[in-house]
Amino acid sequence: MKKSVFRLLLFLPLFQISCGPKRNIDRFSLVNRHNIEITSVDSLNSLSLGNGKFAFTVDITGLQTFPDFHEKGIPLGTMADWAWHSAVNKEGYSLEQVYRSWNVHGRFINYVHRYSDRRDTIRYRASEWFRENPHKKHLGFIGLDFPGKTNCDKKLIENPVQELNLWKGKIESSFSIDDKPVRVTTVCHPDYDMVASAVRSPLLSEKKLRLKIRFPLGIPGQTAYDLTRPDEHTTEIIKQTDTTVLFRRQQDEDVYYVLLYKPGSLLVKGEEKHLFFIESMPGDTLLKFSCLFTKEIPDEKNIKGFDQTESATAEFWKDFWSTGGAIDFSECTDPRASELERRVILSRYLTRIQCAGDNPPAETGLTYNTWYGKFHLEMHWWHGIHFAIWQKEQILENQMQYYRRIYNKALATASYQGYDGVRWPKMTDPQGNESPSNVGPYLIWQQPHFIYFAELLYKNNRDKKSLLDKYRDLVFATADFMASYAWFDSTGNRYILGPALISAQESLRPETTINPSFELVYWYHGLKTAQEWRRRLGMKPDPRYADILEKLSPLPVKDALYLCSEDTWDTWESPRYMSDHPIIAGISGMIPETGQVDKKILGNSLEKIKSVWNWETCWGWDFPLLAMSAASVGKSEQAVDFLLMDAPKNRYLTNGHNFQDATRLMIYLPGNGGMLTAVAYMCTTNTFPKNGKWTVRWEGLNKMD
Repeated sequence: MKKSVFRLLLFLPLFQISCGPKRNIDRFSLVNRHNIEITSVDSLNSLSLGNGKFAFTVDITGLQTFPDFHEKGIPLGTMADWAWHSAVNKEGYSLEQVYRSWNVHGRFINYVHRYSDRRDTIRYRASEWFRENPHKKHLGFIGLDFPGKTNCDKKLIENPVQELNLWKGKIESSFSIDDKPVRVTTVCHPDYDMVASAVRSPLLSEKKLRLKIRFPLGIPGQTAYDLTRPDEHTTEIIKQTDTTVLFRRQQDEDVYYVLLYKPGSLLVKGEEKHLFFIESMPGDTLLKFSCLFTKEIPDEKNIKGFDQTESATAEFWKDFWSTGGAIDFSECTDPRASELERRVILSRYLTRIQCAGDNPPAETGLTYNTWYGKFHLEMHWWHGIHFAIWQKEQILENQMQYYRRIYNKALATASYQGYDGVRWPKMTDPQGNESPSNVGPYLIWQQPHFIYFAELLYKNNRDKKSLLDKYRDLVFATADFMASYAWFDSTGNRYILGPALISAQESLRPETTINPSFELVYWYHGLKTAQEWRRRLGMKPDPRYADILEKLSPLPVKDALYLCSEDTWDTWESPRYMSDHPIIAGISGMIPETGQVDKKILGNSLEKIKSVWNWETCWGWDFPLLAMSAASVGKSEQAVDFLLMDAPKNRYLTNGHNFQDATRLMIYLPGNGGMLTAVAYMCTTNTFPKNGKWTVRWEGLNKMD
């Protein structure tokens, strides 16, 4: 007995150290040691400011002076949650033109399919139109101009020094032009879609420096803009005063407004279509301005000066960093710890400015377009869960209202396919339209997300009854689809998922895939949680849910290893199945304990993944997925190894972005969100390594289960 007590006393200090001592974390020091400093011109070094619903991305000048240079890197976006464009549907395309019918257990079900054969003229064009529309658009460039310079490019910039102050949400940029100093301070208002800046330089008074505003055509492409088609959109000044100018922008039927404010006196020159210059008054060496972007005609009372915006921004970011979760790695001795801390801090900043709008975010946020700026609901887990874990639940809850807004469309999708409840789309837009694809419409792993979100909020909400009442209808409608989607195999006395189904591991075939391991566990978890919600609300158990929970197919296993799906018996021999997302790992860690998973078999599977997987084909969120899985089966050192693996798509740039490739995904916010989720998971489950190298201090985090 004495020996047991002695061992317990020895263990307690270690437990406290690894889980976080009582003394508070010095958050100011924690954040400020990761301020970003840039001293070279690089197309991947773009920095962004934003408020979650609006973002403004700048180059080395602190504004958007060299957009051409950044087109092949991280583009200089000006984007808002509301800023979408839809081309006129002149051909009258309808979704029925892109239906593909599949024989699913004896009945034919239509899916919104992408037809890529250009010879199939109507279906191909309809597919592309619905994929491209609506799309996010660029709202306009605000940069510097250097009159008299024939080649206004990055080579003009001398001795650049740029800093993003995370605690204040402010970018300070200093450089020289012809040995004359220029200093630019840029901020984004926390409550309005507005950027403000102060430019200081003797070049202003010499008329060798001025502000340039240029409005582009909004396009579906990656940059979201085209500056070569001036006749396809209009810009007009509809009101001008001594200190303000109001622009009205129109492209097809879409209209928005831009209100520019400059205290003192405002000189605006329009030299060609959509191009305007703002000059300072004679003798001035300081130019301050604010620029507000709105969908409707703005109330001029909402335009704030630079000083007001700078003050409001500093207050907002101080509150953000001072509340919610914090993790301090400064006492760790593992040489990788400082890099992990950097990724955490910068990911918190990036997800707050890019992913906190009214809609689920796109994978490249509000910086530039991938998939036409549309968002993917299966990625909403990676974008949104961390906000709830880091005690910023309101952001996730605000985005959950999107599901209510698109409820009727999701209901219609389930209905025309012959299912109950609501079927949530995959690649979609603010109206909830499904986009044609040969992958997206066949995915199902986005379906249980809403139940997961609601349950996580329930567990961490004091007013549990109100939360149950608020989300009960959506939880049950989500589960009703899941119950009707599962097909009963009377011969085997079991329920089967698929076909036509593509797993989260998108290398699987829709026509043959049945019972993918991850989806089986997630289906079970979702239906079990929905059944628990019925109990909490005093309702009787749903007999359909109960029958599926009892008879859902077991996870497929071969040679003490989990398989991708029941039909892929060559999972560990075929290169096809050892690529893309290693989603087998998600059956534990990402998903709370369900009782379906044998942790020894999962441990074996993780070792196999580590040794044979094609890491070139992975994505940024795969590494946190693997880390949580390894941590859940007691492999804490392997968890850290996965989290910080040296792999092509686990690279984090100077600005904190999760780089995937040089052609499309220079940034990838699901990776940032996943990393925040995994690190918080390992803190709250006390699963960082106990090797003496990981003294991790944390506070203000919620558990995932």
